[in-house]
Amino acid sequence: MRQAYLDHLAAHPDGLWKACADGHITASGLVIDPERGRVLLTLHRKLRMWLQMGGHCEPGDVSLAAAALREATEESGVTGLALVPGGPVRLDRHLTPCAWHLDVQYAVLAPSGAVEAISDESLDLRWFPYDEVADVADTSVTRLVEATRTRLGV
Repeated sequence: MRQAYLDHLAAHPDGLWKACADGHITASGLVIDPERGRVLLTLHRKLRMWLQMGGHCEPGDVSLAAAALREATEESGVTGLALVPGGPVRLDRHLTPCAWHLDVQYAVLAPSGAVEAISDESLDLRWFPYDEVADVADTSVTRLVEATRTRLGV
């Protein structure tokens, strides 16, 4: 999958930006609270699916990790989020209404006592215990939760 992302960027110099109609890189962050065994998901306004926080890169983003952290913070309303060390947790390519998304998925630690706030991109925000994610989300999200738990050893 990594090579497919690199090939896409080599063929599309604008491949980081939403304007690239052949698909573009996106960055997402799964907000996780390992102390309480749960993850925060958003009910995406346009897609009407439970997903991790994420979206398109913006000109001010200095890295994909920074974009993922920005998206997680904006969409969750949680202050004090921190990226889990070790780089991206996984890669996922999926078709959306606007184009193919080549998503670079990170894990983001919620601080103790995190308080969420719904953004205008969400219909709802909800904490889910790990074992309930598969009941509400697709396999991409489930795999991201599993990979994040493996990374953290929880």
